[in-house]
Amino acid sequence: MQIGMIGLGKMGGNMAERLRRGGHDVVGYDRDPSISDVANLKELVDRLQAPRAVWVMVPAGAPTQATVEQLGELLSPGDIVIDGGNSHYLDDRKHGEELGARGVGFVDCGVSGGVWGLQNGYALMTGGSDEDVRRLMPIFETLKPEEGGFVHAGGIGAGHFAKMVHNGIEYGMMQAFAEGWELLEASDVVTDVAGSFKSWRNGTVIRSWLLDLLVRALDEDPGLAELKGYAQDSGEGRWTVQAAVDHAVPLPVITAALYARFASRQDDSPAMKVVAALRNQFGGHAVTAKEGQVAKGADAPGADVVPPAEADR
Repeated sequence: MQIGMIGLGKMGGNMAERLRRGGHDVVGYDRDPSISDVANLKELVDRLQAPRAVWVMVPAGAPTQATVEQLGELLSPGDIVIDGGNSHYLDDRKHGEELGARGVGFVDCGVSGGVWGLQNGYALMTGGSDEDVRRLMPIFETLKPEEGGFVHAGGIGAGHFAKMVHNGIEYGMMQAFAEGWELLEASDVVTDVAGSFKSWRNGTVIRSWLLDLLVRALDEDPGLAELKGYAQDSGEGRWTVQAAVDHAVPLPVITAALYARFASRQDDSPAMKVVAALRNQFGGHAVTAKEGQVAKGADAPGADVVPPAEADR
């Protein structure tokens, strides 16, 4: 199948490569001309055969809005736009209405897989009409892991809503590991903190890919001495908490995890070193190193953790 890919960064670039390896014809566009196949969006649309499919993989908010508006001017009835970024589900509905008025389909797709997705596949949460999703299934089948990892969650907005909740759950899980690490470090009872975490990787009810990544981070930087306890948030945690308020659903764990990230920006929090390290490990997110130190990233040599198919983003 032929598809246009807009945004060839850490996620979009690897997704385009996985699609090419799967036999698809990918025409990529990025603001960086050194990695782009075309000079602009018009050239990308002209290179695609109708009915076209164009995947948008740019930051949520204004960049996605501008891209969708440009595509609305360039595409033809019967074409489809897929938003694979971390857009808000209410924005999806707006984009779907704008494009639908021109006869252009719209599918929102929450994507999870981070820097490991090229090798292991991406978990995909889609929202849109049955017809549009069905037409795009060859693309989804290639991007997803061999087993599972795909859901047509509902109509437009459902994919990003599911991904939003997924990321909220991720906040809570990471915070629990972080707080456990801080308590072990603070006590004089346990002398091998890293070894304790390693022992949990097999046979325990908390074994997980996040635990594997934390062990890897501790192997790279014992005690996480090179990191500052500062953790950014992508915005989806905030949206999850807001949606909980809107639906009167209590989310004490996820809300506390979000507030903990806010607190991390005030002081050098030991627990936030773990959250920062995990975000870097699974998604290649930037970390703040202590002065005079160089923080190791997810691409450090010697990596031996092989994540499962449902890898987090």
